[in-house]
Amino acid sequence: MTALPVIVGMGGINAAGRTSFHQGFRRIVLNTLDEQARQETFLGLATLMNLVRIENGEYVQASGEPIGVDEVEKKLGQQILDGTLIRKIEKNHFDVDATHGHYQRMTLTSDESTPICFTVKQRDLPNPIPDNWTVEEIEGKEVKVTIQGLVEIKHDTYRDNPIKAAGQLPTGFEPANLYNSRYQPRGLQATIFAATDAIRSTGLDWNTVMNSVEPDKIGTYSASVAGQVNEEGFGGLLKSRLLGDRVSTKQLALGLNTMSTDFINAYVTGNVGTTFTTSGACATFLYNLRAAVNDIQAGRTRVAVVASVECAVTPEIVEGFGNMSALANEEGLRKLDNTDQVDYRRTSRPFGENCGFTIGEGAQVAILMDDALALELGADILGSVADVYVNADGVKKSITAPGPGNYITMAKSVALASQIAGVERVQKRSFILAHGSSTPQNRVTESAIYHKIAESFAIEGWKVAAPKAYVGHTIAPASGDQLAMALGVFAHNIMPGITTIDKVADDVHAEHLDIRTNHYECEPQDIAFINSKGFGGNNATATVFSPTLTKNMLAKRYSAEKLQQYDVAKEQTLKAQEQYRVDANNGKYELIYRFGDGMIDEAGLVITSDTLTLPGFDKPVSLRVENPYSDISK
Repeated sequence: MTALPVIVGMGGINAAGRTSFHQGFRRIVLNTLDEQARQETFLGLATLMNLVRIENGEYVQASGEPIGVDEVEKKLGQQILDGTLIRKIEKNHFDVDATHGHYQRMTLTSDESTPICFTVKQRDLPNPIPDNWTVEEIEGKEVKVTIQGLVEIKHDTYRDNPIKAAGQLPTGFEPANLYNSRYQPRGLQATIFAATDAIRSTGLDWNTVMNSVEPDKIGTYSASVAGQVNEEGFGGLLKSRLLGDRVSTKQLALGLNTMSTDFINAYVTGNVGTTFTTSGACATFLYNLRAAVNDIQAGRTRVAVVASVECAVTPEIVEGFGNMSALANEEGLRKLDNTDQVDYRRTSRPFGENCGFTIGEGAQVAILMDDALALELGADILGSVADVYVNADGVKKSITAPGPGNYITMAKSVALASQIAGVERVQKRSFILAHGSSTPQNRVTESAIYHKIAESFAIEGWKVAAPKAYVGHTIAPASGDQLAMALGVFAHNIMPGITTIDKVADDVHAEHLDIRTNHYECEPQDIAFINSKGFGGNNATATVFSPTLTKNMLAKRYSAEKLQQYDVAKEQTLKAQEQYRVDANNGKYELIYRFGDGMIDEAGLVITSDTLTLPGFDKPVSLRVENPYSDISK
């Protein structure tokens, strides 16, 4: 009997807001929500953005002025809307109107009659001193330098950046202020927030979860692509010396793309089981999800924390993608709209007339369990992942160009869903969370895949949504953004349209697809196909089932008595979830950051030939390993 990997929690942060309880999804489809959900969404975003806080049991604005929950939208609504989703890059990242170009070289020339002279501190002299420099000591610790001939200097320079928009974390949200962040890179700060949000969203006590299985049956699967490219990570490491600064002791270690995995293990969960990091360009979240799903199916893992993070809105990364002509720039947007005024909110236009993608930042974390453990603990089941397929493109001419691999991943995913849930359910109750990068090439090639597979499986009006229209392309966690949107669709029966486009582009293969420019209510959906097309041929597609379909499947595996016991156990979970939902909307996140808290004393390990017992864990690690090569050993 193959274990079914079920999703029991999901948390995170991106340009739309917090992931838990679908806050980010609700921000995207805000105008379709009922009054209560809309009010709750505005309040949750207001506290996240530090526009509202609780003081003496009352809601107050940053100014200290009292505010009622029903007044948040009226008084702060526009500020909340303006500070979320894709928008002009804010100066806490860098100044797009005057982007620092570090240094520009300049050669100065002198002659015997007019040498170049200046005074400088002795400690600032170059080593070795150039041959055409004469140095005289003067008072204090200064020297006079006289130069005959040529000298090359470098000076600050600034430029008007042609790329001005990004999907940024909500304005005013600073994860560093929520815990003792110790000068950590922004991506790792977001990881701590996202992991906490995901764990608390389960409604389960984490110590209970950890002690319900053997310690080595828990795994963390996470990665970023670029690594941590902020000043505190690789960004500072690579340019500190060039800027005359000192490389810190932390920049190299904290810059590694494994750090999101390591931080979750060391500072959030205390995991001693599987630790796994793999990068697959824009499909990185799905690559790690695949490893977790395969381990759960095989029984190697019973609890999996699947994560991805990228906070790479930096001048260097933006310039790198921009020079590839991959990002939407001002000139391209002006030509598309035939106007001098660029709408920064509409820079990302999947499947419409577009000119490049828009970079984003974010972190996404999903908590998965095998179905037996989820029932035992009374976990709230948000959905399940039947499988994740990964295929390459074969021989390529351009490493960034698409290829046939994504046809394989999508076709396998649809075929699997048809086998498990039935062809009719795929035809009537499935939808696609598209990669939808917003490039002219992607809109043609990706839609062609959906078109041909829809023909093969007789699917008409196949619903397509594209979250990058709202949160940008977050690179590593991009398919995590898609999964979060899928869970939102399952919960709300609202299909997000692509409101950043006026119409579907003429070259999109949309004959069998339903791509709309507005959000709309839809019948309950049972299957989501999460699709990702990464640079280099990193294609991945996940088959995700709704909570309703998942529970119908579990009803065939478990007895009525077992399911009744599960429903009773889940009552306590739902109460804990509701408490965290209220707390989170009030800005009470209580981030989990166990810096040195609960360290394992290795002297307390007890090892026998059958078990290894760790201090602090209820269950021992079993050493009774089955011989997989029994037919050829001994």
